[in-house]
Amino acid sequence: MGMPTVIAAEEGCPFCQKILDGSAEQIGMSGVYHFEPLNPVTPGHRLFIPAFHYTDAVDATVAAGAVFEWVSWWIPRNNPDEDFNLLTSRGDAATQTIRHFHVHYVPRRPGDGLALPWTNQQTGGTR
Repeated sequence: MGMPTVIAAEEGCPFCQKILDGSAEQIGMSGVYHFEPLNPVTPGHRLFIPAFHYTDAVDATVAAGAVFEWVSWWIPRNNPDEDFNLLTSRGDAATQTIRHFHVHYVPRRPGDGLALPWTNQQTGGTR
């Protein structure tokens, strides 16, 4: 896939580096990229990021909408029947470790070992 017209990379950002070194895959010419995280929590876990370096969704209101829109376009073409979570975080208390806005696409399966605290799910095993 080709590069978008403009990329605004932040020096030292590992997500920006993935775009620059070609290890993140772009969705068409959208300026939205995806790749597998270092520690996927379920098989198929992907991170989706904008080509511009934004710290979080508050810093990137328009880009955040575009990333969610492209994730929503990507899912039925790649995993049409899968249950999933889409998640983003802002700040240390919310577990944001890389300060580049990103959306987690986390495919879900019964017993996948990922219990979300706002549900009464049981882990049903290990990740």
